[in-house]
Amino acid sequence: MAGESDPLVASEKGYGATGASKESPTIQPLMTRVKETLALFWYLGFIAFGGPTAHVAILRDHLVSVNKFIDEEIFTELFALGQGLPGPSSTQLVISTASTHGGAISGAIVFACWILPGFVVLTLSGLFLYGLIDASNPPIWLLGIGPAAMALIGKAAYKFVQKVDTFGFAIGLVACAVAVMISGDEHYAPNVSQVVFPAVLVGGGILCFLDYYRGEGSSIGTYYRSQGGSSEPTEKDRMLVEKIGLSIFQGTVYFCVWLGLLVGSITIVHMTNSSNLMLDMFEVFFRVGSLVFGGGIVVLPMLQTELVPRGWVTNDQFFQGLGIAQAMPGPMFNFAAFLGAVTNGFPGSLVASAGIFGPGFILIFAMLPFWSRFRHLAWFKAALKGLNASAIGLIVAGFINLYPKSVRTHADTMVFVLTGGLGTVYKFQAPYVIFWGCMLGALFSSEILDVGQKSVFAMI
Repeated sequence: MAGESDPLVASEKGYGATGASKESPTIQPLMTRVKETLALFWYLGFIAFGGPTAHVAILRDHLVSVNKFIDEEIFTELFALGQGLPGPSSTQLVISTASTHGGAISGAIVFACWILPGFVVLTLSGLFLYGLIDASNPPIWLLGIGPAAMALIGKAAYKFVQKVDTFGFAIGLVACAVAVMISGDEHYAPNVSQVVFPAVLVGGGILCFLDYYRGEGSSIGTYYRSQGGSSEPTEKDRMLVEKIGLSIFQGTVYFCVWLGLLVGSITIVHMTNSSNLMLDMFEVFFRVGSLVFGGGIVVLPMLQTELVPRGWVTNDQFFQGLGIAQAMPGPMFNFAAFLGAVTNGFPGSLVASAGIFGPGFILIFAMLPFWSRFRHLAWFKAALKGLNASAIGLIVAGFINLYPKSVRTHADTMVFVLTGGLGTVYKFQAPYVIFWGCMLGALFSSEILDVGQKSVFAMI
């Protein structure tokens, strides 16, 4: 459009402004762009409460609405891209949005700033919490954390569902049903999700891709379609590629690094019968991080299935740590720091975090050069939309599968309902929801009011 300029180049006012002419927009030096990016991102890890849905809202308001750092269209595409990759979707959104201005180096530095606050608190919790309490007989103030955490997960799942159209909703329904089936059927091994989840996501992308090609007026879903039939990249597209600064070759190298680490760690652990706890931990967390689609909610049942049977953490420790993670700013994947610290101290926290974050961190850099070169193609947008719909279905399935494991008594149910109302209707932020979960759980416990102690699932 005539007179329109890239909001991330020197000709624009605000971030990136140096007074350059609008007629000849230029890209600033890399280190200048890195400093500008860090100025916007460094503190977000301290204020990003509420889980992935809230993270997306915070990032959109901060980057799109307030600071005009990135276009709405690019922001939405990067969100869908993260949903279609394994790993923490909000973290990948942070990395990718930073990289569109300051390149891969900005993405890596911003990633560290984003996870650091939650990592520190959860590591300390894992190191010292169970030196102060008995995990088999937790204090009453911990009893309501699990139900309150489930209330937050349910809220996030509901918000995601509201974002899809009718065709996407149908895809999500199928994905949810499949995920629930394989997690609750004795005919399927728990690790079958490692194949089924990626297949469901790819299937959603293919369905939307095919539906898009039925043509406008005939397709079931709603899609972006290029105007005038042109699919040539604009000058803005070319500048985006240059600012990201990653070539197709480099993206391929990143992908090979991820694949090598995945295959290598699995081979070493399973073919050599390794008894090295740190190596076993890295293999488990890196494998889970490579196979979980849909963000932090989906990873929870997978981690529980892997860690609790091995005896690394107890079921109660798992949900107590989950409640603490829900109350922290930053990504849910920081939960791995708590689990690693409980399992093997501070070294375990580092290994678990590196393992769980590693795949998403590597793969977002692998995909950025491809996305930046193909993003002007409408069919590519349609495929991302299908991936997103399937990912939302897996999020809902994660909530369904986890609910009976954390909401076990009528008292738990009361905590779940009350904290869910606080978070959903009265817009309480996650730390306050968890706080009231602790208070209500203690109030309903056998040591105070002694109400609702009967199991919800007891046979009548």
